[in-house]
This record gives sequence, C-alpha cells and structure tokens, in this order.
Amino acid sequence: MELRHLRYFLMVAEEQHFTRAAERLNMQQPPLSHQIRLLEEELGFELFRRHPKGAALTAGGAVFVQEAQAILRSVEQASARAARAAQGFEGALAIGFTSSAAAHPLIPGIIRAYRDAYPDVHLELREGNAAELTEGIENGKVNIALLRSPVSRPRGVQFLPLLEEEMLLILPVGHALVAGAAKGEMPVISLKSLAEEQFILVRRHGAPGMYSDLLEACENAGFTPKIASEVERMLTNISLVAAGAGISVVPASMKDFHRDSVVYCRIRNAKPRLVAPITLVSREDSVSPTETNFLELAKTFARQHKS
Repeated sequence: MELRHLRYFLMVAEEQHFTRAAERLNMQQPPLSHQIRLLEEELGFELFRRHPKGAALTAGGAVFVQEAQAILRSVEQASARAARAAQGFEGALAIGFTSSAAAHPLIPGIIRAYRDAYPDVHLELREGNAAELTEGIENGKVNIALLRSPVSRPRGVQFLPLLEEEMLLILPVGHALVAGAAKGEMPVISLKSLAEEQFILVRRHGAPGMYSDLLEACENAGFTPKIASEVERMLTNISLVAAGAGISVVPASMKDFHRDSVVYCRIRNAKPRLVAPITLVSREDSVSPTETNFLELAKTFARQHKS
C-alpha cells in the first residue's frame, strides 16, 4: 500500500465518481480504477459499490475514509516536523559556559536572541570551567561552549574567538594604592607597583592563557608575583579580594560585582597587554542545524558588539 493509493481513494470517496476524481487527479479514469482495485485486493474487501451514476462507499469504505485521512494527516505532520528539524527550528542544544564568560553581556544576549528565534529548540545550559567544557565538546556531551581562553586544543574541536576585553585590577576598598583616587574615575595602577601584593588567581588549568600572560607581564615589570591562593572561579577571587585576602585581575565585564567592597582599576605598562577573550567552542565535524544556527547568530552578535 502506498500513500498515493490513499489519496486516490479519498478523492474518489469525495467525488463519488471515478471520472470526476480522475480529472481532479490529472490522470485517466482506467488507471485510477485499476489502482483502487489493487487497494481493495490488498485490503480484502470492496471500498466502493459501483453503479451507473458513480460510486458509493461501502461500510468498510466509510470506516477506511477516517483511517486514511488520519494516516495522511500524520504523514503531513511528520513531514512538517522533520522539515523544521532539518532547518534547526526544532531539536535540542546543550550549551556550556564559564561564569566569567557569562558575566559579559554578549553571552546572555546571544542565548536570549537564540531562544527568541528558535523557541522550539530545547536548551540545556551548563556551567563549568574551560577544561570541563572542552572535554564535554570532545565527547559530545556539550554541543556549544562559551569560555575565555582555551585550556587545550583537542583534535576535532574548533575554537572561534568572538571578542576580547581589557583585564582590570581589583583591590579591596581602602587599599593604599587607591587612597587618593578621585571619585567617579577608574584609577590607573602601574603593574610594577604590585610587587609586594598577594595575588588571588584562577587556577592555571582554569584560565591558562590569562594566568600565564599575567605572570609574564609581572616578570617583565621586574618581579615574580606572590600567589596567596588559587581558586576555581573568577567570581570567587572577587569575593576573596572583597574580604581583604589579596588582589586579583578580572575581565572588565565583571566590574559590577562587589562594587561596595572592591575597587576596579586599569593596569598601566603591562607587557604583554592583559586581555580576556571570549571563545566559542564546537566540534569541527558537527552538521547539526541547531548548532549551525547558533554559531551564525553568535558571529553576528559578536560583529555587532565590536562595531
């Protein structure tokens, strides 16, 4: 039994006449009658009672009308859903992000725009560090990751830089280096003036690029930084600075955290320049329409943010 047989049958049932049904189907009447006979033979009962003025449904034919209509509706719905999935309008997407990347307005902006454009795609949002998210991409448990600097570059995983922003120094309120700073203006602190300070940093495996850049800049400024503690998340080091446990550096987009307890400062004379990237991570061989749509939207948002 083929779908065309069901369509032929329903047309004859609607017209109650083989010739008129054939005309509407743009075919000859004899082939149509032959196809209906084949369908009846397959079913094992007559669908129509033929008479000189046309064709009337039998009891079995009347029931089969409802079933045939239901089958065709189901096929149409399945086809429509499959087409939406093929275009990325339905499906699921697992998105991972680091807390420091999510603090940048670009990230929630991208996710919200994607939700608006593709409301029928189920989003699973996960937080993790860069190492965890990169491993999730590699093993297929995460589709898209948004992080700062890559911690590793496994084969088959691609890294797309979206933007980079300035790193800021954070000091506890009342620190001597900002005692005379004018209100309303962000202080500018020379890196070499931090030689005697205790640094609180994100662990090397969590932010290796930013970590190593800071160490190199300190060495170039003439000192080796004193590391008081290492933490897993950038939000944690801001809290520790607020508690007076040391100083730290964070991306500029995090400058609204703990504003009553810490002071954010620009850094002067850092070589290399201290910047924090935002990187989009995905598999190179992914052909998922949902992922493709997210990637394109993220690129568009990043271009708009830079302009």
